[in-house]
Amino acid sequence: MRPAATSAHESRGVETRPLAGRLVVIDPGHQLGNHNFPAQIDRPVPAGGFTKPCNTTGTATNGGYPEATFVWQVSRLVGARLRELGASVQFTRHSNRQDRWGPCVDVRGRAGNELGADLKLSIHADGSYATGARGFHVIAPADRAPWTSDIFGPSRRLAAHVKSGLLGRGFVVANYVAGGDGLDTRSDLGTLNLSDVPTVMVELGNMRSTAEARVMTSPKGRARYARGLVAGVRAHLG
Repeated sequence: MRPAATSAHESRGVETRPLAGRLVVIDPGHQLGNHNFPAQIDRPVPAGGFTKPCNTTGTATNGGYPEATFVWQVSRLVGARLRELGASVQFTRHSNRQDRWGPCVDVRGRAGNELGADLKLSIHADGSYATGARGFHVIAPADRAPWTSDIFGPSRRLAAHVKSGLLGRGFVVANYVAGGDGLDTRSDLGTLNLSDVPTVMVELGNMRSTAEARVMTSPKGRARYARGLVAGVRAHLG
């Protein structure tokens, strides 16, 4: 007996869900209410061989649009698109509210470890007051045993893919970060240090730049950021 032919609908389903079976953790930086809980967010937590404050308040545009809200809105767009492509998506926070805080950087850092996630993407924006500062940069963990030496290589590749995704959507690399190529390596971030899966932190732009703030506060601009991040994730996961 011949096997049943695959229907056109089934074929299209395979083609349009290229990330089926993949698990992506999305970490929207900060929480809108962090500033209302100074005792909680100032307490020290493990960060990879040292301690750091649980969290920070994040930055904002000169007009008062908070980083927490910006990255929350972009993260939700990214998550929705990745799910359309077949991926499972886990978030490190599930609200953007003034009456909530955290989670701490150690919780964010370990997110996805027990689940064996394919990658973790931590989404932020910067608040530089340097004259003319603008552009995005992608931060990968340093090659630091015993913390991140096992994920250093794949994390660097993920960073390069995310950079390419954002460049492909018309964004420019940061002009105020050492190196000038849009890629950075840091050993002081618990969100990266405590991860056992490939991970990067992306600073999508400078919220204190008037030009970039216009993009960030626009639904079309946020959608463009999200498309760039999704393109980076897709490229990395093949």
